[in-house]
Amino acid sequence: MLRSLSDIGHSTAANDPRPSALFSARKNPQRIPANTLPVFPGLWPRIWPRLLRLVAKANVGQALRQFFLMAVVGVTAISLVWSAPARAGNEVEVAEHLIELIKIGRGVISEHQATINDATKAEKGFTGDFVATQVMDQFKEKTKIDLRIPNAAPQAGVYLALVEAEREVVEEAQPVINRQGVGFKGFLHAVFARRVGEQFYKKTGIRMKLTRIDYRNPNNKPDDFEQEVLRMFSDPRHPKERVYARNTMHDGRSVLRMLDPEYAVASCLSCHGEPKGEWDIAGMKKEGWKEGDFAGAISLVLPLK
Repeated sequence: MLRSLSDIGHSTAANDPRPSALFSARKNPQRIPANTLPVFPGLWPRIWPRLLRLVAKANVGQALRQFFLMAVVGVTAISLVWSAPARAGNEVEVAEHLIELIKIGRGVISEHQATINDATKAEKGFTGDFVATQVMDQFKEKTKIDLRIPNAAPQAGVYLALVEAEREVVEEAQPVINRQGVGFKGFLHAVFARRVGEQFYKKTGIRMKLTRIDYRNPNNKPDDFEQEVLRMFSDPRHPKERVYARNTMHDGRSVLRMLDPEYAVASCLSCHGEPKGEWDIAGMKKEGWKEGDFAGAISLVLPLK
């Protein structure tokens, strides 16, 4: 069962930056209680102008435009309590929801990889708005939180900031995605996740990245904390699918650190499978993974009040 930081804080090692034996079994995230105060004061002023520009500039249908207008109104209501002190207890759920959103976005990219790499088509219709809609639909299905509804959750502004980052990354990649006559575009789900993490950090100060011991991109290099957790995840005795959550210090401030382990699926093997050492389509050497092998983790660093 996932433990809240109010529970973790009673540990004698709560402020030790090193990982402890605290593991959290993933469950379907539940809706955050309506009386929970926001965790991230001051975020709203950075989100609102972007959401408003999204409504004004987006080349989308009327229905999607109306959604973003509703989002602006809804998050405005949230902003009335945005500067209030955070209350521990639901930040683990917030972290889980953010990880779920990035997982869904990566899944959408992976599912449409053939479309992205189709050299015969120019305008493919695989736009940022399409991805944002897919992400919100699947997020609602998994969590019962409909981000189209104002005040769907106290942290809706944070969730929408991540959806917006996903949308922006796909929009910025349109010249590549729609390049006719070119097959492999290099716009993979891992590239998408890295860029989204960078955009989301600029918006919120929340860090998200993919990481593993044998990383390919230097931006995914694990820090000391992540390395130790990754080693625990790679231990065959560690139960699969169990996330690790810890209240600790990072860069001089109190944070929640969460790592969610990932395992190779069939779609991973074209780039990371066998034979080990063979060059993949991206020009990198394959790791020789088999389906079900430990493949790294999604790492999140959530600043706390």
